[in-house]
Amino acid sequence: MVKIYTKVGDHGQTKQVTGKMVPKYDLQIEALGAIDELDSWVGYVISILSPKAQSLAPKLKTIQRNLYELQADITVKRHHNISTSDTKQLETEIDDIMAKLPIIKAFILPGGNPSGAALQYARALARKAERLVVELNDKKQPLNGDILEYLNRLSDYLFALARYANLLEGYDEEKSKL
Repeated sequence: MVKIYTKVGDHGQTKQVTGKMVPKYDLQIEALGAIDELDSWVGYVISILSPKAQSLAPKLKTIQRNLYELQADITVKRHHNISTSDTKQLETEIDDIMAKLPIIKAFILPGGNPSGAALQYARALARKAERLVVELNDKKQPLNGDILEYLNRLSDYLFALARYANLLEGYDEEKSKL
């Protein structure tokens, strides 16, 4: 039997890929944790996609794979797999999706059908991860700009997917009163 516990982190420390021990609240660990939280939530979204929104599953699985690459880009010194082309792909898909959606002239309330609402939450988690990665970049570990651009665009992409999932389900988005 392979044990999944190492007992290394029992005293509030965790080991980085380099072997260095750092507090569990280290900025890199926090940023990686936020990305992991987002990745796990995207997995949950895939599991609850309605039959009408199943076409989004391959796109979301690609996002999950990219998030693993992004974590490696942050963790491993010579690893650089997230690139401008990944961000451009998101932009192309955002444009394609937005062309299918009604134009919004007011803020919309996050929500809708379960798929759309879960994707809105994924968008919020992507913003959280982005904030922590930017803080890591600014305060401790300069990162490749492709990482920052990708995370920024990812939240826009998840917003577009949330709206599209709601459209597929026939949900009329609720406007805010602002």
